[in-house]
Amino acid sequence: MTTDIRPDAPILVAPHATLAGVTTITLNRPQSLNSLDTAMSDAFTPAITQVLADGTTRVLILQGAGAHFMAGGDIKGFAQTLATPGPERRQGYFDMIGRLHAGVELLQRANVITLCKVQGACAGIGMSFAIGCDLTVASDDAYFATAYKAIGLTPDGGQSFFLPRLVGVKKAMELMLLSDRITAAEALSLGMLTRVVPLAELDSAVDKLAEKIARSSRGSMAGIKRLINNSMQNTLSVQLAAEQESFSSCAGTEDFSEGIRAFVEKRHAKFS
Repeated sequence: MTTDIRPDAPILVAPHATLAGVTTITLNRPQSLNSLDTAMSDAFTPAITQVLADGTTRVLILQGAGAHFMAGGDIKGFAQTLATPGPERRQGYFDMIGRLHAGVELLQRANVITLCKVQGACAGIGMSFAIGCDLTVASDDAYFATAYKAIGLTPDGGQSFFLPRLVGVKKAMELMLLSDRITAAEALSLGMLTRVVPLAELDSAVDKLAEKIARSSRGSMAGIKRLINNSMQNTLSVQLAAEQESFSSCAGTEDFSEGIRAFVEKRHAKFS
């Protein structure tokens, strides 16, 4: 995999230092709490496309550089667009969000498990990214806010899709309309997070999850992700048919044979 390790790159892509099959995407504007500017928004989907095209990644860890995950959009950058006439400004943001949303869709459809590592600020589109990942682990110092109402905006990055499905419509309305800050513990209790750990244990906790998934059957992990993501739109009959197809497809693979042999022989399976 080609890595981008330029210190000034808005997004860094690199294989995990110790875990095979794990790739990290790092939002890299720590001096601005990793807030999203034009350069980062332009780099987001290409970074994801690069990871998925490589074919060796089983787990993608999305993280922020420094003490914060992502504080939303870059307000200073927004301010610079105010001199642009409204219709032109509208088109500029329409195009920018379209480029970002292409990456969000890629992450949802990919046969790769996404794992978000959150510490410090997680607001606006940062919160959208965090709750949109398959698994999300936060440190106990993390805090969350939808944030859009303060500057007269509505959600992007899939937040209006993911949040009601995680916390329910009424709570999602409250979080978006009032935009109150909530703690990691509150976010966990609402179902927005997989787990919360002490800040000092965040890296190791995420690595343990990533390693566990990376050692699992790729087809099994991708199938589980696909079934769950499609379940909210499917009827029971359609979902049962999808389970039938997925189960039987997995049963026809060498990974299934290895899993059964390993279970019988009382050893850890070595999936392809």
